[in-house]
Amino acid sequence: MPQSPNPYDFLPSVPVFEVQSNDVSDGEMFSLPQVSGIFGAGGEDISPHLTWTGAPEDTKSYAVTCFDPDAPTGSGFWHWVVYDIPAQINELVADAGSQDGELLPMGAKQLKNDAGLYGYLGSAPPSGHGMHRYMFAVHALNVDALPIDENVSAAICGFNMFGNTLARAMITPVYEQ
Repeated sequence: MPQSPNPYDFLPSVPVFEVQSNDVSDGEMFSLPQVSGIFGAGGEDISPHLTWTGAPEDTKSYAVTCFDPDAPTGSGFWHWVVYDIPAQINELVADAGSQDGELLPMGAKQLKNDAGLYGYLGSAPPSGHGMHRYMFAVHALNVDALPIDENVSAAICGFNMFGNTLARAMITPVYEQ
């Protein structure tokens, strides 16, 4: 099956900075904790640890998203959206994306993913559908807070980040069943 285009290729070009993880790596398969249990793929829906460096000094906040452009929906699938992460924060611990968000930094908020649940939803591509990419993006923003609330969609969050993104860091693990 051919890969879907990278949606970030269609956004204005911004500088890049670095993101790393103790749990996931570019081009490497997810481990079982990051796979979905809710969708029956045998995992635990634990968001991976993420840490970043090199964001612009004038960063006022961050947003972290996880998007699967290869989902058979015609529009991809948002697995996780966290926004209003304070500028002094440069790490999300493993399982920060739990539904209750209790491990998120103070002030950070989560939106519903495309399954309609708050928090991180692990990978669960249809069996035999091929390799899916899970694009974790850390967006350095030039605003303290996005003008949204927890009831908007991931697409509305992206729309509000569009003109406020100073730089972006990405890490893209993969998974197939």
